[in-house]
Order: sequence, then C-alpha cells, then structure tokens
Amino acid sequence: MDDILGGLVGALRLLLSGDPDIWSIVLLTLRVSGIALLISAVIGVPIGAWLAFRSFPGHRFVTTLIYTGMGMPPVVAGLAVYLLLSRSGPLGMLGWLFTPRAMVTAQVLISLPLVIGLTTSAVEGVVPELRLQLKALGATERQIVQAILWEARAGMLVALVAGFGSIISEVGAVMLVGGNIERSTRVLTTAVVLETRKGAFDQALALGVILVALTFFLNALALRLRGYLAHARG
Repeated sequence: MDDILGGLVGALRLLLSGDPDIWSIVLLTLRVSGIALLISAVIGVPIGAWLAFRSFPGHRFVTTLIYTGMGMPPVVAGLAVYLLLSRSGPLGMLGWLFTPRAMVTAQVLISLPLVIGLTTSAVEGVVPELRLQLKALGATERQIVQAILWEARAGMLVALVAGFGSIISEVGAVMLVGGNIERSTRVLTTAVVLETRKGAFDQALALGVILVALTFFLNALALRLRGYLAHARG
C-alpha cells in the first residue's frame, strides 16, 4: 500500500515539477498513439463496415486473417516493421527506423486488425430486422447503410477504444523499432522498463501511475461519449 501511495505522490510530483523530460515523454506517448489510432480509424472503420455489408469469394478467409491479426503478438508486428524499415529492408530508404514514424507504423499494424474486426462485429450486431423494415418503408440502399452505421456507432466507438488501449500500453514493438532514445522515441511504457532495469523503482512506479491515469482519463471520456451516443440513438 505504501508503494502505491508513494507512486501516486511521485507521479503528482513529476507532473507538477514541470520536468521537460517527463512532459516530452507524456506528449510523445499521446502523439504517437493518437496518430496511430487516427490512421487505424480512417482505414479500419470503412473496411470493417464494408466487410459487414458485403459478401464475396474469400470473405471467410479475409475475416480469418483479420481475427488472426487481432491476436498477433505486438512484438511480431514490431519485428515485421523492423525488417521492413531496416537498411537492408524494402523500405530502408525512408530512414524511419528508430524514429516516431516507425513507432506509429508498428502501432497501426497492431491496432488496425482490432478496429476492423470490432467494427465488423458492431455493424453485424445491429438487429437484422432493421434492414427489412427500412426496405419495407422504401429506403434506398444508401439510406439503409447510413441507418445501420448510425445504429452501430456506439459499437464502433468501442472498436476505437480497444485499438487505443492496445497501443498506448504496448512496449515490445515500440522499443524494437523506436530504440527508446531519450527525447526522441522514449514513451511512457519504454521509460517504465528503463527505470525498472536501472533499479529506480520509485520513478518507474510514478511513470506507471501516470500511464494508468492517462489511460483511465481517456477511456472515461470515451465511455461518456459512448453513453451519449447510445442515449441519442432515438
């Protein structure tokens, strides 16, 4: 209990101290994960909705690939990005390895299958009778799609929350492709690992508390928005 209280006090002290190193770590964490989530949302939500509405040869195979990606170990995603961006890799000329861009790429690879898969489930979970009712009322196909997506909006928000949770707490992939470089690619998770290895457990616990508090705050906002969307369903 004392360790937890010490971690809370330490986290508050770190934030209030205005330490530029701490704030740069926090801001980089938000920037990398925020950009990765935005990219995953722009790509994943339309693909997930399209998979829910369309049936085509190989649909089951594509769905299986997506579900496999949802369970893919993050370090494997990091390894794939590392091999792509290394000097001898096909994208080595970009020079992204050990930069925030490589970290964003790895996080997109981790979160994208989650966003696609959960969006598909959310859209497919809308009451099937709704489509028949809308057809009976003379709605066009476009109007039917819009109505179903509107009904699935809360579930699609859950997909984004799950995607964000999977990347902001990830450590293996971002350390592999980012290198945990001070004031360049060090984020909260990799900073916690570094401080733990150094034996600075108070600092590690304080950083961990900041990470948990940040995740809790963002998820609380998302949950509030989900409740608003569900309440506005009518």
